Amino acid sequence: MKAALHPGRLLARRYRLLDQIGAGGMSVIWRARDEVLDRVVALKVLAPSLAADARFRGMVREEARAAAQLVHPHLTSVHDYGETVDPDGSITSFVVMELLTGEELKLRLTEGPLPWTEAVQVGAQVADALAAAHRLGIVHRDITPANVMMTGTGVKVLDFGIATRIGAPDEDEDGETFGTPAYVAPERLDGAPAQPSTDVYSLGVLLHEALTGRVPYPADTWEQLSAALASGPPPTLADLPDLPAPVAQICLRSLARNPADRPTARQVATALRDHSLPAEPPTATIRVPTQPLPPQSPAVATAGVPAAGRLDGDTSDGGTSSGAGEPATGSGWSRRRLVLLLVLAVGVTLAGVALMPEQQPTRRAQPSAGPVTTPSTDPPAPGSSAPITSTPPTAAPSTKPTTGAPTSNPGTLTEVANRVDGLIGAGLNAGEIRDDVALDLRNELRNLTVAVSSGREELAPPVARLRAKVAVRLGEGGISPAYASRLDAAIAELGATGA
Repeated sequence: MKAALHPGRLLARRYRLLDQIGAGGMSVIWRARDEVLDRVVALKVLAPSLAADARFRGMVREEARAAAQLVHPHLTSVHDYGETVDPDGSITSFVVMELLTGEELKLRLTEGPLPWTEAVQVGAQVADALAAAHRLGIVHRDITPANVMMTGTGVKVLDFGIATRIGAPDEDEDGETFGTPAYVAPERLDGAPAQPSTDVYSLGVLLHEALTGRVPYPADTWEQLSAALASGPPPTLADLPDLPAPVAQICLRSLARNPADRPTARQVATALRDHSLPAEPPTATIRVPTQPLPPQSPAVATAGVPAAGRLDGDTSDGGTSSGAGEPATGSGWSRRRLVLLLVLAVGVTLAGVALMPEQQPTRRAQPSAGPVTTPSTDPPAPGSSAPITSTPPTAAPSTKPTTGAPTSNPGTLTEVANRVDGLIGAGLNAGEIRDDVALDLRNELRNLTVAVSSGREELAPPVARLRAKVAVRLGEGGISPAYASRLDAAIAELGATGA
């Protein structure tokens, strides 16, 4: 008799099932603990009828192998593929993935369309993820709101379960078409080989739905899709007067019937990013201190603190400035820009006060933590996971070239990690490192310091992974060559530290 899946069961002598968190026609999703690496993961366990088919297991294994090559902040990481043989000879087949916390875009859209600014950000991030997959020759084939997760760090594209290589046949051996009808490109109904342009069409449908709350051609079956494509009116976004024309154009171009008329995923990402709003300051208020500030005050001054009054003219109690969901038009955006400039100006002024000799005797008396004789001049960035030594925002970053060879006494793990984090922040502020890449590198850096400091892992492997990630991001165009070189040298120094 086949051993049932239940909490506590160990698969492949490694993955301990905790609880079931999802189910579908092809698989069941379990939360599980990887007892080798001591982390919680998601296990997608194939339905027994599918796992019994050696051909299907082989397809899923190859797809998991392809998806595991994808390293991108908006793609779900695939860690492993495994099979176990039960006492009755049946096989349990599963894919091990990153466990995410968030809300499916499908569920979010049950409340209605997104504000256009949020829809544009979602579309840009999905397009970025698809561009990364297409560069490696992988087509997702099932981009739908059900396969997009809204998380605290942005969207994640899920489930490469029916992904395939570019140019592969688009039907299975029985002639069936993969995918969700309303999101499937017209040419796929004729069995055309899988191409990046088919994913772009699905992305266009998703963006259209996020903007309007409806798909361009509603269909639950292939027959309904064929009928809708044959008789339905062409999609339009004319009922969204506030939507920037370039956003409407890139969405409608993605829905072109002719695949050759569609943009690439990279072009979609670029066009949408150009119309995404910049991140807002945490608050639109500041307080002018009456007492001398402590040494860390320059960082605090730029972050915003509870205020006696608001600078944008709002007389409501407390609150924060409007977020990135508000269109960048009208006087509101001008006020926010003025607020940001005033906050930065006050931060510079307060930094000068904080640097007066009587304010910082202990800072000058501290011995050097390594080959650098002063704290890093790279400015800290909001949201960094590790504490950064505060420095005057007016200090110019060092132009002294950094060599790739680690020094004999670079400092402690925390000190050097802080310098790496500061370098990431400086590159982000200078536009040399893309936002999503900076977040990805900081997450990897945080994981490294936690794993090494707790004794769960030796230093060399995570340092090698971090250096490899910098190389990958350089190849993707997410880091400038100059900053990639500086980061690699700084991470090499990290490898010479002790926890």
